[in-house]
Amino acid sequence: MVASTKVALTINGESKTVDAPPDMPLLWVLRDLLGMTGTKFGCGIAQCGACTVHLDGKAVRSCLLPVGAIGNRAITTIEGVGATPSGAKVQKAWLDLEVIQCGYCQSGQIMSAAALLEGTPHPDDVDIDAAMAGNICRCGTYVRIREAIKRAADGQA
Repeated sequence: MVASTKVALTINGESKTVDAPPDMPLLWVLRDLLGMTGTKFGCGIAQCGACTVHLDGKAVRSCLLPVGAIGNRAITTIEGVGATPSGAKVQKAWLDLEVIQCGYCQSGQIMSAAALLEGTPHPDDVDIDAAMAGNICRCGTYVRIREAIKRAADGQA
């Protein structure tokens, strides 16, 4: 077992320090050590997208990302993405189009969509498919997700 160390993180613009083993996945640091439960555990092998967060604006899976590998990079979670321009547009479009069904996967879906719009402000279907491919929705809200991304990109949200 790896010994715990003090790890300094910037999460949603705030400095946080946790006592964690460097190999502890970021997901568990967020959920168990910091009480930030918006980021969900899904598969544990970075295949479903439920645990998606942003690392310096890029969508990453937090279930396999060791906290010791983060360094000085900024972390944005579902709790803070609404403070970003793309995150605010995506969240509004999600609500306007009533995308959510059960809701479990939606924090990861929103995080992936917001990262997409940060890098590609006007995505086409190919861009959306590529960015969202790793996010699974068991309820099948994919049509509403695509429409919400397009609405957010068009500035209708």
